[in-house]
Amino acid sequence: MNLRDLRYMLAVAEHRHFGRAAEACRVSQPTLSVQLRKLEEELGTVLFERSSKQVVPTPVCELLLAHARVAVAETDAMAAVARAAMDPLRGSMRIGIIPTLGPYLLPLVFGPLRESLPDLEIEPWEDVTAALVDRLRAHELDAAILATEPDGADIVTAPLFTEPFIAALPPDHALCGRARISEEELAPDVLVLADGHCLRDQALAACGLAGPRGGSLRASSLATLINMVAAGYGTTLIPGLAAGAAQDAGITLVPLRRGVSRTVRIARRAAFPRRAAVDAVARVIAERLKTFSSAAETAA
Repeated sequence: MNLRDLRYMLAVAEHRHFGRAAEACRVSQPTLSVQLRKLEEELGTVLFERSSKQVVPTPVCELLLAHARVAVAETDAMAAVARAAMDPLRGSMRIGIIPTLGPYLLPLVFGPLRESLPDLEIEPWEDVTAALVDRLRAHELDAAILATEPDGADIVTAPLFTEPFIAALPPDHALCGRARISEEELAPDVLVLADGHCLRDQALAACGLAGPRGGSLRASSLATLINMVAAGYGTTLIPGLAAGAAQDAGITLVPLRRGVSRTVRIARRAAFPRRAAVDAVARVIAERLKTFSSAAETAA
C-alpha cells in the first residue's frame, strides 16, 4: 500500500468515474485501474462496485476513505512544512472567499498581490462561509477571506478591513432623498440573500428582523439582489465594496444612521505551516483597502 494508490482511491470515490479520476490524477485510466486492483488484492476487499453506468464505493471502502484522507492530508502537511522551511512565499496559495466579496475585492487586490508576492500563485475558491471553513479544516484551502468569525480554536483569524453597509433603494423609493436612513426603515420591503450567506443574517440583524418580510425573493447572488432592487422589487443592504456595481445598475445609495458594518477577516488553520504566506497576503490586502477602511470609519 502506498500514498499514490490512496490518492487514486480518493479520486475515484470523488469523481465516481475511472476516466475522470485518472485525468485528475494525471495518469492513464489503465494505470489507475491496475493499481486499484492491486490495492484491492492487498486489502483483501472490493473497494468499488463497477458497472457500465457508475462506480460506487462499497461500504468497506467508505470506512477506509476516512483513513485515506487523513494519511494523504498528513503527508501533504509534511511536504508543506518542508516547502515552508525553504520559502513560504513561493508556490500556490489556495484562498477561499465568500461570494459577496469575491467579485468586488479580487479585482482590487490581485494586481498588488502579484506585484508584492510575485512567486506566490493565488488560487481563489468562491463559496459560502460554512463550506469554506469546512474546506479549510479539510486542508483543501490554505486560507479563507470571511466576514464572520469562525467557531473553534483550530481556526485563527486576523482583521483585514472594515466594510460598511449601505441602504440600496430603487430610484423612485419613498426613502430616497434622505441624508441618512435608519436600518429599521428598510424592514418592510428588505430583500435578502438565500440561506447560507452570512450577508443575509447580517442584513436581517441590522434591520431588527428575525426573518425576511419583503417579497418572496431569496437571491443566490448579490448581483441578482442588486438587479431586483434596481427593478423596484424592494430595498436591501449592500456591503460598501459593491457600491460601484449598485450605482451602475441605477440604484440610489443612502448611508445608514447607525453606520453598521462588517469586519472582513482572513482565516487559516492554527497549525498551518505557511503562516508567513498568509500574513503576507493579509498585509497586502489590508494596505490596499486602508483608504477604504478609513473612509468608512469617517462616514460612520
